[in-house]
Amino acid sequence: MASALSGESRGSKKSNESTHSIPTILPISSSLPPPTSLFLIAGNGRYPALLIEGARRAGVQYIHLAAFENETDPATVALADTVEWLRVGQLGRLLAAAKRSGATCAIMAGQIAPKNLFDLRPDIKALILLARLKRRNAETLFGEIAKQLDHIGVSLLPATMFMDDHLATEGHIAGPRLKSRVIEDITFGFSIARETSRMDIGQSVVVKNGTVLAVEAFEGTDECIKRGGELGRGGAILVKMSKPDQDMRFDVPVVGSRTLDNCKAAGVSVVAVEVGRTLLLDRPALCRQADALGITLVGVEN
Repeated sequence: MASALSGESRGSKKSNESTHSIPTILPISSSLPPPTSLFLIAGNGRYPALLIEGARRAGVQYIHLAAFENETDPATVALADTVEWLRVGQLGRLLAAAKRSGATCAIMAGQIAPKNLFDLRPDIKALILLARLKRRNAETLFGEIAKQLDHIGVSLLPATMFMDDHLATEGHIAGPRLKSRVIEDITFGFSIARETSRMDIGQSVVVKNGTVLAVEAFEGTDECIKRGGELGRGGAILVKMSKPDQDMRFDVPVVGSRTLDNCKAAGVSVVAVEVGRTLLLDRPALCRQADALGITLVGVEN
């Protein structure tokens, strides 16, 4: 793991602009035409909007949006051709909207705030689904939704579809160069995150000097960063990765502008992410932000 970090650089300061540009990567296999229409289940943040932009570039003509009250950004809604507003838990309406859209493919993008999950008001369809689940986590819950979509002829695609331009690449991505001690901590952090993600506890850990400062649980990455940063008192490292058998259709690790802002406020100076399985939302802007904040962003091949 250390070899993936050492000797990687974007070059001199003068080359920052060219390095931060989005690489030219086809968003879908050239042998497969894009779907004519797409049913997008959109949570909060900029992720759904970026996915719509990527889908349009790939040739998707119609975007049918399932938007959630108090979650989905109005800027995302403005990019869609049709919109169905829902409350969290209205599975019956979600499936009806998917079927009515005529789309045969769907994608889940964006998150739902944990506090809104506790304010869940499930309809009959959702109650039946929940009653069947012995364990209730992202994999089981979204996996059941994927099965329900499949029953009405709608296939759930990977959440990274049309987002290849925003996937983490190997080596130094942005910010100051790494020191040898930091590389050791990153390797240590990945060994811990691999286990916590495997056990469905969380995707993120904060470490420093060989010590685990915080482990993400249901509260989410932002609170994990805050807690770990307070204990580390500067120079802490955030490690984020997917679970070993991650279903890439949902709950894919994401780093965005808010992540870096929270890291800066908490004293986390390095963000290490898994190559090819972590989304760096709006990557060029994120790299510029990391440079400005003095936060190192690095991709590690797990």
